[in-house]
Amino acid sequence: MEKGYLYFLYFNKGREIMLEMLGFKYGYIGFSGISRCRTVDGACFRLRQFFPDYIFSDVTIEGMATTLPEVKTILDGITHGGSRISDEVEVRNLKESLELLVELVMTSSFKVDKETFCKLHARAAQEEALVWGAFRTGGVSLAGTAYKPPAAEMLPVTFEKGIQFINTISNPLEKGIVFFLFGAFRQFFFDGNKRTSRLMMNGILMSNGYDAIMIPAKSKHEFNRLMVEFYDTKTADNIMRFMLKCYKLNSANIS
Repeated sequence: MEKGYLYFLYFNKGREIMLEMLGFKYGYIGFSGISRCRTVDGACFRLRQFFPDYIFSDVTIEGMATTLPEVKTILDGITHGGSRISDEVEVRNLKESLELLVELVMTSSFKVDKETFCKLHARAAQEEALVWGAFRTGGVSLAGTAYKPPAAEMLPVTFEKGIQFINTISNPLEKGIVFFLFGAFRQFFFDGNKRTSRLMMNGILMSNGYDAIMIPAKSKHEFNRLMVEFYDTKTADNIMRFMLKCYKLNSANIS
């Protein structure tokens, strides 16, 4: 009984620390049984191979109504009458941000820090966000949830506290997914938070020989539903299991 009670105290203390440092909590997800499957170069090469698929999935998740052939056409530098200029900008921004991410990882320049986060945002949200490459200076809100992100003046200390916790996570899969959720939850930028946080997540993964996570376009509604649940409850278990499922699916289907 005493041992069980001590474990209960330890477990709940850990969740209290998560809430303080990250803003959300989660329990045991099952990352430890999954090992890296390739070299850093190999992980980067695989992501390069699937740039169009990744970009198509990402812009679909973000709400753009497009097709994979249309995305490939934009990436080839060809415009077509049915596409909006904003859509073309978003696709090209994602391509450039992915190229930057691969360059940073391949040259061992990728870091889990504010400078890298902002550098990737500057490419991913160029001419889309109110300000790109810097933390927001005003308030933001999230559609579909009552959750309110931190005030702009709190962002520097909020980021440092979160990174302090994230850097204690030894498993790269867990660390990457937690960073994604941390960035999406705290909303450090005016726009492009989820996509930039996914770039950081995949930088963590590839730097450790894990494949990048791509959220399938067909899972858009499930992903959005779980993210709203995450914002509302400040509990990440379900969205983390979803992200882990996406990782396993990608690794199984991409050789």
